[in-house]
Amino acid sequence: MSDALAAEAWAVYRAAECLHDQAAVRAAVDRLAGEVTATLRDKNPLLLCPMTGGVVLAGHLLPRLDFPLEFDYIHATRYAGALSGSELTWKVTPTADLAGRHVLVVDDVLDRGITLAALVGFCRREGATSVHTLVLVDKRCQREADIEADFVGLTTPDRYLFGWGMDYKGYLRNVPGIYAVAQSA
Repeated sequence: MSDALAAEAWAVYRAAECLHDQAAVRAAVDRLAGEVTATLRDKNPLLLCPMTGGVVLAGHLLPRLDFPLEFDYIHATRYAGALSGSELTWKVTPTADLAGRHVLVVDDVLDRGITLAALVGFCRREGATSVHTLVLVDKRCQREADIEADFVGLTTPDRYLFGWGMDYKGYLRNVPGIYAVAQSA
């Protein structure tokens, strides 16, 4: 990535609107951990993290889950650093066997639903006993796939988001809150 793109990302961050600050996000992760524990603690689940957006959330959620589980990742993307999604590209499938497992897909955001629906479909085709979905952010927008998350941390309006794993052109995943790119005047 270029220095110009880094400078652009920094300018976007400075002008952005904070929708949920760090305290709100941490409280949501704590609540999600309690909900997941109540539902899956006795099921020896496999947590599946879609790269790269889900990695920040998964890293904060895992230490809060005090029960036996396995962890793996999957990499399917529609964005590849772009601002809008296109065709789904599969990059990495899990090494863990999903057959007979209770799977929890842990992702950053549910927006149009195409990627999350594809991940759930993949898990089901691989023979998962159950597939649960957890997202940090449910963006209130028109879904293109018939899916809702089982566990939702926060909701936002239909805006371009970044922070806590969500990116702006590959940058700003590390921002400690959920931000919306400033709307044009």
